[in-house]
Amino acid sequence: MQEVRMDLQIREILNYLPHRYPFLLVDRVLELDAQAGRIVALKNVTINEEFFVGHLPGSPVMPGVLIVEALAQTAGILVLYKLQLPGRVAYFAAADAVRFRRPVTPGDQLRLEARLEWIRGRLVRVQGQATVDGAVAAEGVLTFSLTEESAR
Repeated sequence: MQEVRMDLQIREILNYLPHRYPFLLVDRVLELDAQAGRIVALKNVTINEEFFVGHLPGSPVMPGVLIVEALAQTAGILVLYKLQLPGRVAYFAAADAVRFRRPVTPGDQLRLEARLEWIRGRLVRVQGQATVDGAVAAEGVLTFSLTEESAR
């Protein structure tokens, strides 16, 4: 039985995600409960993000697709940890019922939560929600396809 993990730092996160700067969108994992199929992570959004250069420079807003990507990366950590597959790849296969509820701007801290819905063969489905100060910024259902290949 896997224990509840608290406070995974960036070095350990890098063992589960192939993403690197500037596309690594998870800064820290606060809680990872593989048995319950739940993870909580953080993304600190700063004005130094490369996407702010061209995404509404006068009124910078984090692109919604990148919020969904941050949720997908968070879910990827959960799935690969739960299945004990570090170094493997969980390809983002689908996003359903995605809704954007509030803009995310520089200085915000995105709280990224994912809950496992099911695993069927190589397909995995999770429910994701991103919040800022308790207010929902984005939410949706994400599906992944697990591969046999290594990300390294």
